[in-house]
Amino acid sequence: MSRPLQTIAADIEQHWPKVNYAAVPYLNALFALNSINDKYGLDSADGIVRRFLFNASTWRGEDAKRIKQELKDMAGL
Repeated sequence: MSRPLQTIAADIEQHWPKVNYAAVPYLNALFALNSINDKYGLDSADGIVRRFLFNASTWRGEDAKRIKQELKDMAGL
């Protein structure tokens, strides 16, 4: 079973101290989501995860790889 998106968001915040400005809105939205099937306003959690990943390309390292892969798996990427 997948971890809740808000738990993953907390993990991201812990391991990426200087989040790219373009990824911040999507990270903030992840804190309000539980599963990939949720909605955030008019946006789907799937779309938010995809946009976060797109804007998190500068985040590197083992934690980044692990967490990004977890999000990709959730989004079916």
